[in-house]
Amino acid sequence: MNKVITVYPLLHQHLFVEMADGQRGEFDMTPYLESDFFSALKDDAYFKQVTVFFRGVGWPDGQDIGPDTIEAGLVKSRNL
Repeated sequence: MNKVITVYPLLHQHLFVEMADGQRGEFDMTPYLESDFFSALKDDAYFKQVTVFFRGVGWPDGQDIGPDTIEAGLVKSRNL
């Protein structure tokens, strides 16, 4: 299983993510924001608190996304 090694917030609830196997790009969190579990991420200040969490990414109140989900939705880029 792959894992996230770098994450930082971008504009409009997108994340820059780098995976252990060298893949890197943008992950769009906006499809998740309508669920109660992720609704706190609509607040930009809170969204910016994203960190690497286990093998995926997470926020202080327990919201998280696993590496398989991130890898499947990653828009790969060599320019980021």
